[in-house]
Amino acid sequence: MKLDNMFKKTRIVSRIQSHNAARASRPEVPEGLLRKCNKCGAAIIAEDVRQNNNICPKCGGYFRIHAYRRIELMLDKGSFEEWDHDLTGGNPVNYKGYPEKVKALQEKTGLKEAVVTGKGKIGGRETVIAVCDGRFLMASMGWAVGEKITRAVERATEEKLPVIIFACSGGARMQEGITSLMQMAKTSAALERHSKAGLLYVSVLTEPTTGGVTASFAMLGDIILAEPGALIGFAGPRVIEQTIRQKLPKGFQRAEFLVEHGFVDDIVRRENMKETLGKILEMHEVSGSSDDLIDEMHSAKSSSESNFESADINPYLTAWDRVQLSRKIDRPSGSDYIETLFTDFMEFHGDRNYGDDKAIIGGIAKFHGRPVTVIVQEKGTNTKENIAHNFGMPMPEGYRKALRLMKQAEKFHRPVICFVDTPGAFCGIEAEERGQGEAIARNLWELAGLKTPVLSVVTGEGGSGGALALAAGDQVWMLENSVYAILSPEGFASILWKDSTKAKEAAEVMKLTAADLYEKGIIEQVIPEPENLTPESMWQVTELLDDRIDDFLKKYDSLSEEELLEHRYTRFRRF
Repeated sequence: MKLDNMFKKTRIVSRIQSHNAARASRPEVPEGLLRKCNKCGAAIIAEDVRQNNNICPKCGGYFRIHAYRRIELMLDKGSFEEWDHDLTGGNPVNYKGYPEKVKALQEKTGLKEAVVTGKGKIGGRETVIAVCDGRFLMASMGWAVGEKITRAVERATEEKLPVIIFACSGGARMQEGITSLMQMAKTSAALERHSKAGLLYVSVLTEPTTGGVTASFAMLGDIILAEPGALIGFAGPRVIEQTIRQKLPKGFQRAEFLVEHGFVDDIVRRENMKETLGKILEMHEVSGSSDDLIDEMHSAKSSSESNFESADINPYLTAWDRVQLSRKIDRPSGSDYIETLFTDFMEFHGDRNYGDDKAIIGGIAKFHGRPVTVIVQEKGTNTKENIAHNFGMPMPEGYRKALRLMKQAEKFHRPVICFVDTPGAFCGIEAEERGQGEAIARNLWELAGLKTPVLSVVTGEGGSGGALALAAGDQVWMLENSVYAILSPEGFASILWKDSTKAKEAAEVMKLTAADLYEKGIIEQVIPEPENLTPESMWQVTELLDDRIDDFLKKYDSLSEEELLEHRYTRFRRF
């Protein structure tokens, strides 16, 4: 027995000696050389992470990023000028231990507070920037954070500069009580003044953006971007689960969830963020037209009127033939016109209220080098795409998205160009629950007074109020084989004749062709088509459209706001 114990002890000692020898033979890892990814658990060389935009090179997971590192990644080298570096707050409710906590964090992080503000350049274009840093009390918003952001926005307004804010926050700072809550109102008021001055604000949401920050400056951007997978919400997931005592679905409150539900314009990967922000700044830098461009527009001779009689319309097609052609599945879709006629298109998603309707695609682009807002009704060109885009039948959130983009265009003096192709607004329980009629009516109301030129082109079906909501602007054009009517021929026959099989006869009675509507003065131009209009042959249409849109912009940009609105109202009064 004693012998067995002795052998066991010998083996244990031998193992310990072997282990120690192995440890001694291993090189020591210098402190700070490795980082652990909290997504995949891998040990990664810290410098590799840094060189990869603070993204895990193994799983692609995002590390949270310090404010100065973010500024280094986003701004042109050497262009950053910091503001209010030493601004700090107090202890308004005398919360025990709070000053000591703040002081300890100041020493640990090298920051005075949870946000860094200042001015810099992206691609040579000047912007005001504010970046929250989660290391400092989870970037919660106390007086100093609210004050620094407010001062930055006020100075941007004075200097007529855009603002970019990278949000990252646990919300209001509990230790400062009601003073923290008031920062929500203060920052929002400063941004409202900045917006009224016609200036751009881009909000970038990072992991995490929650609480009072989400309910104030983070969600007020003209354009709202987010990093992939970022947690974004008013109440945090733990609070929600404890309140409703239910497990939340996977992906709830993540950036992708916010895009789907209409609150974020786009998700941008960190390595693409500087380029995207540069593109946005460039688009907004020249909007509003330079003096040279205005002079060119005043001197240019518009040829639109002379084009009115030039359409060589095929006289042998019946109204029903044209209905059938307008519905062909291989007819170019809205996105085809975006791709062919415009450059630098950047899609924006959502109505900031409920959802992102894929039946309507919209965003900013360039036409002959000048920024425009483009909105299209999208059907798709095959069955899979048809289903994804609900066959081009918008829901209320689609019309609200379109209106949001139109109002944004008005603020930045961008013309609006719409491409209309829809059987009609979607009719269903959910559309009625969410206010389909109100959404269309609101578009018509706002379009009547929109202080920027609006052109609409019916490229396929123009179905009822669902089409009119995007076609109540300064001019409406139609492709030769498109149709535009109070409802479908099938619906017309069903309602008036109680027989939907008489759709062919109804099409003749309804006077829904481009030629009919041009003759009645409902539309301003008819655009000739090739015999078989497909994405491959559409160049014959887009070459004409390119010239005529250019003429339209030159003519309508030369009008004052008062002349524009009076001209539009006079157009409506003709009907």
